[in-house]
Amino acid sequence: MNGLTLALGIGAVVVLVAVLAVRVAVRLGLPSLLLYLGIGVVLGEAGFGITFDDAQLTQALGLAALVLILTEGGLTTRWTDVRPSLGIGVALSTVAVAVSIGVTATCLHFVLGLDWKLAALWGSVLASTDAAAVFSVLRGLGLSKRLVGSLELESGLNDAPSYIAVVLLSTATSVDWTMPLLIGYELAAGAAIGLLLGWLGALGLRHVALPATGLYPLATVAVCVAAFAGGQFAHASGLLATYVAGLVLGNSRLPHRSDTLSFAEGLGWLSQIGLFVLLGLFASPERLLDAVVPGLVAGAVLLLLARPLSVVLAALPFRVPWREQVFLSWAGLRGAVPIVLAMIPVSAGLPGAKPLVDAVFVLVIVLTLVQGGTLKLLARMLGLNQGATSEEMQVDAAPLDELGADLIQVKIPEGSKLHGVYLTELRLPPGATVSLVTRDGAAFTPQPSTRLQEHDHILVVATQEARVATERRIRAVDRAGRYARWRGERGD
Repeated sequence: MNGLTLALGIGAVVVLVAVLAVRVAVRLGLPSLLLYLGIGVVLGEAGFGITFDDAQLTQALGLAALVLILTEGGLTTRWTDVRPSLGIGVALSTVAVAVSIGVTATCLHFVLGLDWKLAALWGSVLASTDAAAVFSVLRGLGLSKRLVGSLELESGLNDAPSYIAVVLLSTATSVDWTMPLLIGYELAAGAAIGLLLGWLGALGLRHVALPATGLYPLATVAVCVAAFAGGQFAHASGLLATYVAGLVLGNSRLPHRSDTLSFAEGLGWLSQIGLFVLLGLFASPERLLDAVVPGLVAGAVLLLLARPLSVVLAALPFRVPWREQVFLSWAGLRGAVPIVLAMIPVSAGLPGAKPLVDAVFVLVIVLTLVQGGTLKLLARMLGLNQGATSEEMQVDAAPLDELGADLIQVKIPEGSKLHGVYLTELRLPPGATVSLVTRDGAAFTPQPSTRLQEHDHILVVATQEARVATERRIRAVDRAGRYARWRGERGD
C-alpha cells in the first residue's frame, strides 16, 4: 500500500509540474515535449535514481498513449478546415513518407555504413511527424487554413504507414515486391474500419439517451479505441482506423459535443505527459553520448535532404506555392512517435536496434530546438502570417428524451455574422424556437425583436425531427448572415 501511495503521489506531482510547464513552453515557442522529457530524465537513473529499461513495456504503453493522442486529434479536427487540404495531406502522409524512407535509408547506408535493411528501418522510424509537437508550436501563428490543414492531416495520417513499415522491417526476414501491396491493404482496410465504426458510433450516440452526461465522452473515446482493436485484429492499420473514427465522430452532431471534446483534449494532454515522461525515464544520459554523432547525421539528412525532397514531390500535383513548401518542409517536427517506433525493433530483438533508440532521442531533442524555435520567425519571413483567425461558433446539443426534443446551446463568437440578426430574421424551421439568451452574465427570454450580439449564449429547443435543420440554419447564418439562403449557404 505504501508503494501505491508513493506512486500516486509522484504521478500527481509530475502531472501538476507538466501542466505548469505548458505555460513556459508556450512563452518560449517550443513544444512542451522537451520539458516532459526533461522531467523523465530527472526522475531516471541520472537524477532521482529510478531505473527503468523495459523496452517491451515502454512500447506497449507508448502505443496505448498514441491511440489516445490520435483519438483526440481526430475528434478535434474540423473537416471544413482540412477538406481543402485533403489531397496534399494524403500525399504528405503516403508519398512523402515513402520518399523520406528511401532518401534517408540511402544516405545512412553510405554515410553510417548501415546495411540496407537496418538503414530502411532508420528511415521508417524517422518518417513520421508528431501531431503533438507540430500543433503545440503552430498555435497562434496565424497561418492559412490550407497550410495548417495540410500539417494537421499529415501528422494524423502518417503514423500508420510508418508504423506498418517498421513492424514489417522488424519481423520480416526479407523485403520483396509484396510489401507495398501489403501496406496498401492495411491502410485501405484501416480507413474503412475507422469510417464504419465512426459512423455506427455517431448513429448510436445520437439515438441512445444515456443516463449521465459524462457517459457520452467515455462512449465516444471507447469507439475510437475499439476501432484500433478492430483494425489490428483485421491485420489492418489500427492507428489509421483510430484517427479516421475520431474524425468521423468529431464532425458528427453528437450529444454533448463540447463536453466530449473537452474530455478528449484532457485525455490527450494526459497521454502526452505520461508518454514523454516515460520516454525520458527510459533514456540513459550515458548511452546518449555515444548516439550524438549518429543522431546528428540522421537529423541533418532528414532536415536538409529527405524532408524537403519528399515535400516537393508530394506537393507537385497540387501547385503549392514555394513559400508554403518551404514551411511544410521545416514544420515536419519529430516527437514521441519516432521514439516509440524505435522501441519495436528493440522488443523484437533485432540486432543493431538499441543504438537507434538513443540516436532518435538525440535527434528529436535537437530538431525540436532547431525547428520549433524558428517556425514563428520563418512564417514571418515567408509572409505566411495572416493575423488572428476567426473563432468557430460552438454548437452543443443534449437530448430531452422524455419530451422527444433536443436542447441546442450556441455560443456566438467574435466576428460571427449572427451579430445584429433579429430573431425573426433567423428563420428557424418549424419545431424550433429560441427559449433563452444569456448576455453579459444575465439571462432573459427573447422577443421577436431581440437582436443577437457577439458573445451571446442562446438556447434553442427543437423537436428531434427539426434538430438537424436547425443546426444547419444557425451555422448558415453564422457564416453568411441573414441572407444566407440567397447566397447559397446551407450550413453543411
